[in-house]
Amino acid sequence: MSTPFYVSPEQLMKDRADFARKGVSRGRSLVAVQYADGVLMVSENPSQALHKISELYDRIAFAAVGRYNEFENLRIAGVRLADMRGYAYDRRDVTGQGLANAYAQTLGTIFSNGGEKPYEVEIFVAEVGEKAADDNIFRLTFEGMVADEHGFAVMGGAADVVSGYLRERYTEGLDLAAALRLAVGALGHSESSDRVIGIDDLEVAVLDRTRTQPRKFRRVAAAKLPELLGPREATSSSESSEPSDQAEPTAQDQ
Repeated sequence: MSTPFYVSPEQLMKDRADFARKGVSRGRSLVAVQYADGVLMVSENPSQALHKISELYDRIAFAAVGRYNEFENLRIAGVRLADMRGYAYDRRDVTGQGLANAYAQTLGTIFSNGGEKPYEVEIFVAEVGEKAADDNIFRLTFEGMVADEHGFAVMGGAADVVSGYLRERYTEGLDLAAALRLAVGALGHSESSDRVIGIDDLEVAVLDRTRTQPRKFRRVAAAKLPELLGPREATSSSESSEPSDQAEPTAQDQ
C-alpha cells in the first residue's frame, strides 16, 4: 500500500500565497491619494473598456489589480450587496467599512478553501465623507486581510517603489491637479529611470465631496487630463519601456 501524499498546512498556505502574489504582481500599479476634496484613484490602463476603477455606491468606489474576471466578479457582488442593504434599510447604512468586511470574508474563505485556487487580486474600497477626516481607504489582499490606509495607498506590481516615491513627496491638503501630478509621477517612477505615461493610458476617477448630488463618484475624462497635468517632459523610448509581463494588460491581468 502506497503512502498518501502529504503537504503540511503551513506549506500549503505558503504555496497558495506565493501563487496569488505572483498573479497580483503582474498587474500594473494603482494609486489612491486623499486630496482636499476627496479621494483620487489613478492607474495605468490602456484599455478603454475594461475598467479597474468603478463606483460601488453613492460615496463608495472600488478599485482593483490582478486577474480581471475575478475582481469584476467581486465588484458586481459588492454593487448587489450595497443595493440590497440600501433598499432594505437606509442608504446611510451602506458604508465602506461594511463592504470591506464583506469582501474580506469572501476573499478569506476562498483563500483558505483548498478545493479552489485563491483569487489573484488586491482591491481598494474607498469612501468619501463630509470632511477629509471622514475619508477612508481600505486595502484588501488576496487572503482577506484588511488595512485602513491614510493619505495614500498603492497596490500592484511595483507597489514598493511607487509607495516610496509617494512617501517622500506626499503632503495633506493637495488640490486635485497637484494630487494627480503626484500620482502619475509615482506610477511612472522606477528604480532605474522615470517615464511619462501617455494620457490615453491613464484611468482616473475621483470621489468628490463637493458634488451636490448624492453620487460622489466621477471619472476624469482624458480631454481634461492635459489641463490638470500641465506641461510634461518627453522621455526616450528606452525609458518608457515596460517589463514584458506588464507591457500589455489583458482581460486576464490588469
